Amino acid sequence: MPMQTVRPAVRDPREPVDHELEPIRCAGQLVNLCITVRHADDGAWRGRLRFIDPDSSRERVTAEIFCGASEEALWEAVRDLRDHHLRDLYRSLD
Repeated sequence: MPMQTVRPAVRDPREPVDHELEPIRCAGQLVNLCITVRHADDGAWRGRLRFIDPDSSRERVTAEIFCGASEEALWEAVRDLRDHHLRDLYRSLD
């Protein structure tokens, strides 16, 4: 009996993808950080941050505050953020 060929699932490039970032420390507490990135219908790359409190599993989510003409441009904007910016964003979502 011949074996069926297994095809890998083709992912829709417009579907959001989560990426874990380095956690931040805010008020003595470690907060996990993720970014959700997607390729929008208008061709731009967009991303939103998710802050996750590991003690309560509470999430704080930004709007799509990152935007780039390319995926590399979006990641450059993410890399340019400093810890104090991330802490300020986290506190502003309370």
